Amino acid sequence: MRVLRIPNRSVFALLFLFSLSSSFLYFIYVAPGLVNTYLFMMQAQGIMIRESVKTMGSQMYEQVVRGTYAKMNGSLNGTEGPIDVNMTEISLEEIQELFAKDPYIQIGGHWKPRDCMPRWKVAILIPFRNRHEHLPILLRHLIPMLQHQRLQFAFYVIEQAGFHPFNRAMLFNVGFLEALKDMDWDCIIFHDVDHIPENDRNYYGCGQMPRHFAAKLDKYMYLLPYNEFFGGVSGLTVEQFRKINGFPNAFWGWGGEDDDLWNRVQFAGFTVTRPGGDLGKYKSVPHHHRGEVQFLGRYALLRHSKERQQLDGLQNLKYFPNITVEVLYKNITVNLTPELAPVGDY
Repeated sequence: MRVLRIPNRSVFALLFLFSLSSSFLYFIYVAPGLVNTYLFMMQAQGIMIRESVKTMGSQMYEQVVRGTYAKMNGSLNGTEGPIDVNMTEISLEEIQELFAKDPYIQIGGHWKPRDCMPRWKVAILIPFRNRHEHLPILLRHLIPMLQHQRLQFAFYVIEQAGFHPFNRAMLFNVGFLEALKDMDWDCIIFHDVDHIPENDRNYYGCGQMPRHFAAKLDKYMYLLPYNEFFGGVSGLTVEQFRKINGFPNAFWGWGGEDDDLWNRVQFAGFTVTRPGGDLGKYKSVPHHHRGEVQFLGRYALLRHSKERQQLDGLQNLKYFPNITVEVLYKNITVNLTPELAPVGDY
């Protein structure tokens, strides 16, 4: 019986081929994962680099803005930076008495610096319903801050009457149209009553692009909830707000109207800027949406933001205001109903 002998070289060759084929199959199997891991690491590194560049760029931008405005009108020379936020409740009468000591605050809350030409004429619009304890807190912080920034300003409180769900966006549209009847404001700040700025160097002027001032809220752990977040406090020039046809009027209840505003800004070819570093920090006055319902139809409307933009906003709005002039602000009360802003088919 003959025993089949295989040369050693052949054995080594077979083992080599087997090892090579196994390695090749293993590479084919794991390569996509390795590539994905590599690409993810590169993407993450790119994001970190971009965030660092954005931070550096925003800081440089803020320095340029501060330097420019300081030369033009001393707008940031009187600012101090972080604000000692005081959430203690105070009555409107006490606030009025406090600022009555300033002879330059005119009826309705109008003020402008006497020692320079203000860079911006700013109308502060505040949507309002059942927040009587919050408004004095906001005024206590905003009036000194805007004075330090050497801005010309006035406050407009747009109060919703009636029984329909709260419509923040429509109130802003009403306030915009009413404010322009008083004077030629060139910068409009849309300001929630419960958002208190923590830094008086968060400059309340407008720019070439819409501005989102409230970039870091304490209730969100000072993190931006998502990149398209545009709520709380924002600012647009009169021309920018007209170009996007204002806020949508169809959002009844809370939620969604600021996302629609973001879409309108993008569709109009604008980008949103935000303050860098800690300048965009805000504290929220604790509260609940008292009796206000969440708008469950917002997602359906947001899917058609582009089609609705020219149909729903400033152009289709009708309203009948009841106006009173208070010591520190003008109150514009309106009873809002869906019939005041009809929208055609889209």
